[in-house]
Amino acid sequence: MPACRDPERGQTALTDVCEAATGAEPQLVQLDLADLGSVRDFASAVSESVESLDGLINNAGIMAPPREETADGFELQFGTNHLGHFALTGLLLDRLLAGEGGARVVTVSSMAHRTGSMDWDDLQGERSYSRWRRYGQSKLANLLFANELGRRSAAGGWGITSAAAHPGYAATHLQTSGPGLGGGLLSSLNVAAMKLTNLVAQSDEKGALPSLYAATAPDVTSGAYVGPSGPGEARGYPKLVGSTKAARSEADAKRLWEISEDLTGVSYPS
Repeated sequence: MPACRDPERGQTALTDVCEAATGAEPQLVQLDLADLGSVRDFASAVSESVESLDGLINNAGIMAPPREETADGFELQFGTNHLGHFALTGLLLDRLLAGEGGARVVTVSSMAHRTGSMDWDDLQGERSYSRWRRYGQSKLANLLFANELGRRSAAGGWGITSAAAHPGYAATHLQTSGPGLGGGLLSSLNVAAMKLTNLVAQSDEKGALPSLYAATAPDVTSGAYVGPSGPGEARGYPKLVGSTKAARSEADAKRLWEISEDLTGVSYPS
C-alpha cells in the first residue's frame, strides 16, 4: 500500500507499482508525515482496509531546509523524519502484530547519522538551528528508534523484526527538489553539487535496494543496518553495515522513546 503526500506524484508511482505487482492490487493513500492528523487518518484508513500487515517501510524524509515547523509545531526535520514515523508505527502496531509469522519494520536512516547528536536541551532547534546538524540528528533518531523498537519487540514477545537501512549516495528527489544551499556563492555550490550527484550517485532504483533487502532478506534480524557495499557505503549492492556508538546507545534510545510518546501522544505497550 503506497503512501504519498502529493496525490499527483503518488498516482504516477502507483501506476508503476501496479504494472510490476503480482499479488493483491496496490492501493494509494495520502499521507503527510509532517502532520500528525494526517498520520492518524492514514492509520485509520489502513486499519479499516486490512486485517494485518506483514511489513512497514518508514522512508519519508526531508533534508536540510531552513527552519520550519510541522503542522503540530515540531521542527520540520525532527518532526517529519522521526516523530511522524514513530507515531505511524505505533498507530499501526495492532495490524503489525496481527500477521502470521511476524512483521518487519524498516526505518530508513542515512550516512548523515554519523554527524548527528541528540541535542536534548534543544531538540526542536528553537535556540540554535543548523540545517545539516538537525538533519544528522533526525537520522540518528531513526536508528535509535529502530533499535529500541527491536528491543521492545523482543522483551514483549511482539514478533516484530525492526531493522534499518540507508540508500548511500543516490540520485533521488531528496537532492533535486530540496531547498538550495542559499544565494550567491552557495547557490553556485548547490548547482555544482547537483552536477556531481548526476555524475557519481547511483540510481534511485539502486538506492532502494538496501530498504528492500532489509524488508525481505532472511538473514536480517532486529538491530540490523543495511547499506550499499561499495567504498564509503555510497553505492553498490546491499550488505549489513555498522553504525555509530551514539546510534547504539540504549539509554538515549529509551530517553528518545519517552519524549516521542509525550510529543506525539502515541503510546506503545509497556
